[in-house]
Amino acid sequence: MTVSYSKKIIKNLKKQVAEKVDNPRWSEVFANCFDNTLETTVKTTADDTFVITGDIPAMWLRDSSAQIKPYLAIATEDEQVKQLIRGLINRQIKCILIDPYANAFNESENGHCYHHDSTEMNGWIWERKYEVDSLCYPIELAYLLWKKTGETTHFTKNFKQAAETIINVFKIEQNHENSSYRFERFGERPEDTLSNNGLGEPCGYTGMTWSGFRPSDDSCTYHYLIPANMFAVVILDYLAEILETMYNDVILAEKARQLKNEIEQGIIEWGVVEYQGKKVYAYEVDGLGNYLLMDDANVPSLLAAPYLGYCSMEDEVYLNTRDLILSDTNPYYFEGNKLKGIGSEHTPKNYVWPIALCIQGLTTEDQTEKVELLNTLVQTDAGTNHMHEGINVNDPAQYTREWFSWANMMFCTLLLDYLKITN
Repeated sequence: MTVSYSKKIIKNLKKQVAEKVDNPRWSEVFANCFDNTLETTVKTTADDTFVITGDIPAMWLRDSSAQIKPYLAIATEDEQVKQLIRGLINRQIKCILIDPYANAFNESENGHCYHHDSTEMNGWIWERKYEVDSLCYPIELAYLLWKKTGETTHFTKNFKQAAETIINVFKIEQNHENSSYRFERFGERPEDTLSNNGLGEPCGYTGMTWSGFRPSDDSCTYHYLIPANMFAVVILDYLAEILETMYNDVILAEKARQLKNEIEQGIIEWGVVEYQGKKVYAYEVDGLGNYLLMDDANVPSLLAAPYLGYCSMEDEVYLNTRDLILSDTNPYYFEGNKLKGIGSEHTPKNYVWPIALCIQGLTTEDQTEKVELLNTLVQTDAGTNHMHEGINVNDPAQYTREWFSWANMMFCTLLLDYLKITN
């Protein structure tokens, strides 16, 4: 895969990092990870940019955004990098217009897919697990590109159509029983399918929008996924601003704001619960009184709420939630001899995800905690100079995925944040 960009800009950034780091291993891993995504996952065409997730030949809307987001740090200095990001947004918008319920897409209409599922497939779709965050990430990237570089050419007629599609899907999924979306996968792990003939578990109306699956691609237990709804609140605000400023469409902008308010009210009324006398955010609720107290490594997560722009790091409910999910009250919090942190149902027990460790560092003002996390990350890479998906808390030589581009770029994001070289 080839991509045009100025290697001098990359080299200068790596030099800047090397001169500022406290630990030379940080810059060594950074240099490897920052290059790796461009060299191994990005393919530019005459029209757009296609970004594979890593060791799978498909593009996830979520992962591709997270993989490319750190390059905003140099987008103002290099037109080709800016064009690469703009190209990815154009491809993501194309994908959303093909099917807003799909989470992963093929480079061409080749009919490849992960599994032959019972759902409405077409030749472009690699997987059709509906996840709210899949529609949030491309909007975040488009908004940040505009705000950080002044670029506006990605706000096309298709972008506006995709924005309207996203708003409509979120509206439909406030009452999921009225939705046509169904998904069943047979012969695989139970987390890969939806119950109730593909409809999912029953839900009551809350104002929030329904999600079939988590950003881990595992099915929700209760289908109002609070972190995903938090992200939806943020990007609906972005969309309202884009629609007013770039398209002068005050009616659609108001529709976005109204939906944002309904979802946010739903989070406040249903997503905040009491635990040991303190208010905390639940991970999932169903609007019928059931909820889960947990967090998952994949982003959006509860831990990531300030990173996503939903709340401040000092928010009381967030801080209470942070204490809970960074403890063994969270069934996916693991602690061992070598590291501790949040893992996922998606990987084995006692496997912590570098992505979660990076988010932990990105949601604290404590520089000492950031240093500890950066040291842990480079000490547990099993000598690969890459970040993995999950790592055994007692033996870093045991890990899942040899390299994982999203995790690589989250490490870069944390280090740039610590060094105050912001993106």
